Amino acid sequence: MKLTKILALAATLVAFSVQAADKLTVAATAVPHAEILEFVKPKLAEQGVELEVKVFTDYVQPNIQVSQERMDANFFQHQPYLTEFNDGKGTDLVSVVGVHVEPFGAYSNKIESLDDLEEGATIAIPNDPTNGGRALLLLQKAGLITLNDESKITATPRDIAENPLDLEFYELEAATLPRVLSQVEVAMINTNYALEADLNPTEDALTIEGSDSPYVNILVSRPDNKDSEAMQKLADVLTSDAVKSFIQEKYQGAVVPAF
Repeated sequence: MKLTKILALAATLVAFSVQAADKLTVAATAVPHAEILEFVKPKLAEQGVELEVKVFTDYVQPNIQVSQERMDANFFQHQPYLTEFNDGKGTDLVSVVGVHVEPFGAYSNKIESLDDLEEGATIAIPNDPTNGGRALLLLQKAGLITLNDESKITATPRDIAENPLDLEFYELEAATLPRVLSQVEVAMINTNYALEADLNPTEDALTIEGSDSPYVNILVSRPDNKDSEAMQKLADVLTSDAVKSFIQEKYQGAVVPAF
């Protein structure tokens, strides 16, 4: 009887150890990233992986948390942003898998078309290099400006060569852009923040990136845990047919599967 209890206790300890080893903590922005992660949580549990999702409202802390090993991974950014972050902060975070594209758009409470923009109109863009450059590239594609280097993904307003309407640019934290729509003519907003503000990118955007956007949102981790069994299970389920259907049905083109 005593031996039986000892063996049972040992089995419990082993099971607990395996469970602990197969737990993943992932930082994410609320929409759509955390929603997608919550969708896959039960599917991962069936494979023995416990997923904990922590929601962040900014684009800096999720990378810092993973780099400092406070969290295992994050899901909120595209590769150009990650590259810029690694270069600027001296981190070595890596992409695990690409999941979806959130077409970047231009929004306004004051005009119904970019053709309605008048001289000296104000445009708010993200203040981080890659998303700010992304905004300027989209405005260039719309014919409003011309950049010195027409393909520079980290362009800033200082890189504008031609600005026929003498548009005035304000660089602001990406998360705050929906809140300034009443104060500017146009705000260039990342889709995750547009969705959180109840904006419908396919209906409300004055112009929006096409499906050929290079800004695929990626699952990000560290070199030491990128190839762990639990991380690869998460990568596999994030690129499953079930997730593709979930994205297509829930976001109706505002978020596009990239696999």
